[in-house]
Amino acid sequence: MAIMRVLGLMSGTSADGVDAVLAEFWGSPRAPRWRIEQSAFHPYPAELRQHLIAVGQGDARNSAQLLELAEAISEAQAAAANACDPEGRAELVGCHGQTIWHRPPASNKRGASWQLLQGPLLAQLLHRPVVFDFRAQDLALGGQGAPLVPPCDEALLGRTGGWRALLNLGGIANLTLIPPASGPGSREPVRGWDCGPANTLLDLAVHQFSGGTQTHDADGNWALAGRVHEPLVQRWLQEPYLQQPPPKSTGRELFGRPDLQRRLKEMERAGAEPTDALATLAAFSAAAVAQDLARGPRPIELLVAGGGARNGALTRELRWRCTGMAVRPLEALGIADSQREALAFALLAWWHWRGVPGSAPSVTGAERATVLGVCARP
Repeated sequence: MAIMRVLGLMSGTSADGVDAVLAEFWGSPRAPRWRIEQSAFHPYPAELRQHLIAVGQGDARNSAQLLELAEAISEAQAAAANACDPEGRAELVGCHGQTIWHRPPASNKRGASWQLLQGPLLAQLLHRPVVFDFRAQDLALGGQGAPLVPPCDEALLGRTGGWRALLNLGGIANLTLIPPASGPGSREPVRGWDCGPANTLLDLAVHQFSGGTQTHDADGNWALAGRVHEPLVQRWLQEPYLQQPPPKSTGRELFGRPDLQRRLKEMERAGAEPTDALATLAAFSAAAVAQDLARGPRPIELLVAGGGARNGALTRELRWRCTGMAVRPLEALGIADSQREALAFALLAWWHWRGVPGSAPSVTGAERATVLGVCARP
């Protein structure tokens, strides 16, 4: 099978910008050979990011404003693509778009998810086919539409001697559990779900505490200077979403600004200073992951990626709470923190091009696996 060069574009719940990866794929779709050629990050302009976070919190915008926002996002995606692949060598582009609202399925209502993007416009801007709208088909089959990356994790990294966990610390913390290569669990399918908040609450709190001058806690230094209020962490772990078994998915709709304000009031009553609040929020994010992992099967290692992997407070809490497993960066396996999800959407686009199902019912709860995405051609 010939080598195909694919560009993957991803902007997650943090809405800080677009990660881009230019990769080559060849061989068997389920166990492809692959190579990352280049990667880049294109930050969203500050005003665009503010609008995206506001819309993601449910703030109202009229139709004209949403249209202009979709155009701005598409242009930012094109800028990221050109920064990563200035010579236009990619034959195909996979673009996630920007999630502005996600509604998981409920007992009496199907799920829905909105990734803002003008796919045909992006195809014209890049002069290449663009695969986008990856979540809709899984949602139509009764699935969560998220997370979509776990099957890609398994295909890209393969299996090892025991259960392997991958944790992405973006706006939301999501887990992939890859079964072992042999033994009793080897016949199990890949698993994955959204655990709870990773950076959404932390970033919003930093923005508030800094009077709008900072967007995140660089290296977790503020949180590292604080004291964790453990009784609050343990109480928060009992909340309905965190007790819900997979499949499950979430976003700013649940862990956004109103949720932060509620938690800050509880911490204020407990006498927490801003640094204590950040330390407690970091501990809460880590504790939600550890609680899910404790329910089994127990992985032998936890590979960590995403922007939160650079937060020293968050990673310290993970190592302390996820006892009995090796916690190390995904970068040790050749995929940098900022590359994992963009690489996954490049792979999903390649699977779409080849007619290979990209979803996993064991992850999303859909009726069956299906080819994901819609292709727009220039």
